[in-house]
Amino acid sequence: MRESRVNPRNWFGRSRSRRRAAPAAATENTNPLIPEREDSIFRRKREVVYEGTLVDQITAMEIERTSDGAIIRVTGLPLRQGAFDVRLVPENEDKKPINGVLDFELRAIQSENMPQGPERARAVQAAVFVSRQNIERAAEIRVRGARNERVSSR
Repeated sequence: MRESRVNPRNWFGRSRSRRRAAPAAATENTNPLIPEREDSIFRRKREVVYEGTLVDQITAMEIERTSDGAIIRVTGLPLRQGAFDVRLVPENEDKKPINGVLDFELRAIQSENMPQGPERARAVQAAVFVSRQNIERAAEIRVRGARNERVSSR
């Protein structure tokens, strides 16, 4: 019975190593350390698209140097109270400067049926870390809102 095919322990043979076939569509931006995504019945998470809209005004921007780069901290003023999930969204995903300019947009999820309220109740803040290599390549940092933008240059 121990050597029989009825025994579940005998269903698979010993493992052996073999060369993996190259992926069909390799792009330049792939990272070999990140595993390829496979559809599975156990993975039910779907990628959620961020639905934030531009904050009305950018009131302040500070750039704080760190040992590894910089933190860009921005204060904005939406039209109405209740804005949440505030983000500094980069123009390109890897936060690299384009023509020496780092572009960001201050976005938040905002409700249309909230009261306007005073400025102190509407103010929102967001921050983003930028690596030293990207900061050194940038001559200008720009953060956009719906009605204005703030720029900091060297």
